[in-house]
Amino acid sequence: MSDAAPARAWRVVARLRDTWRRVRAWRRIQFTAGGLIFTVGAFAVGFAAMNTGNNLLYLLLGAMLGFIAVSGWLSEQAIRAVTIERQVPRSVTVGQDMRIVYTVHNHKTRLPSMAVEVSEEGLPERAFVAHVPPSETVQARSTNSFVRRGIYPLRTLTLSTSFPFGLFLKERDIRLDGEVVVWPRTDRPVPEPSPGGGRVSRLGVSAKGASAHRGEYRSLREYRVGDDPRDIHWRSSARLKAPVLREYERDGAETRWICLDTRSEPGDAAEVAVEVAAALANRAALEHRPFALVAGATVVLPGEGAGQLERVLDTLARVDFEPTDPRPSPPIDPSLCVLVSVQGDGSFGEEILVSADPVQESAA
Repeated sequence: MSDAAPARAWRVVARLRDTWRRVRAWRRIQFTAGGLIFTVGAFAVGFAAMNTGNNLLYLLLGAMLGFIAVSGWLSEQAIRAVTIERQVPRSVTVGQDMRIVYTVHNHKTRLPSMAVEVSEEGLPERAFVAHVPPSETVQARSTNSFVRRGIYPLRTLTLSTSFPFGLFLKERDIRLDGEVVVWPRTDRPVPEPSPGGGRVSRLGVSAKGASAHRGEYRSLREYRVGDDPRDIHWRSSARLKAPVLREYERDGAETRWICLDTRSEPGDAAEVAVEVAAALANRAALEHRPFALVAGATVVLPGEGAGQLERVLDTLARVDFEPTDPRPSPPIDPSLCVLVSVQGDGSFGEEILVSADPVQESAA
């Protein structure tokens, strides 16, 4: 008996909490600043009317109470019988604007829904719907941006309105599951990796690696940030008054294996490592070169093109860093891979060691 009573009590408490959560999601109402002053004024007029018996004060009290009642009824009609569909972009890159489209359906046959705001738990911006006619549909949009890559869950939409007089803010929650996939940046300057030799370069703290066979000379092209300065053609650069590089033929079947070492604490340096891996993948895609990714225990098999880049960026958006994570284990010889790491390993063809210090992020 002594054990059963606390268990029953906990079940009752859990049931009450669940009931309160459902009631609160059904409707919430709170005063605006103007509504609070108006309501306090109504109480003051009612108190004065009861103490003085003045019929004019009773008439004023009735008008004020009627005003409150009409406000509550109209605000209820604004958010009643309304459903919403959410359209989220498949993904967005850190720092870029993301536009979410809400399709608002008014299922009422006679009354419109007016001055309704749509907000999301976890998103700062709101969408505003001025007018939804009866039995019709209107679209609204909100624009948000993210400063960190990752997966942002979307669970609850909130409809709110202070229509018609701005006295009260009435809210209603709608459960609508979804997620936003935020990709890391792909524009971080990174030296051209060349696994398999002995060239030393630097990004962040340090990088070690080597220059592989460059292939046949093809042409000259404009210098881009992150290119190897040793490839600059100085005579042409002096003649054109702008740096240009020698470009070499490359074996198109050569797959670039990018290995991201997740054996570190989460933080700025880890995020830089993710962005470096994303930049390497983006460069390989632009060069129409096959590439693959190993991030911890996750492997994205070789491929090329925009679809492969999306798969890699999706994986990088979901990467977590833990000191206890396994060492990257590519299915090929590690000396043919590029390791992106905060701490280094020593057995890969080229290792790009990264630091969160932006002063040190340069190619040597």
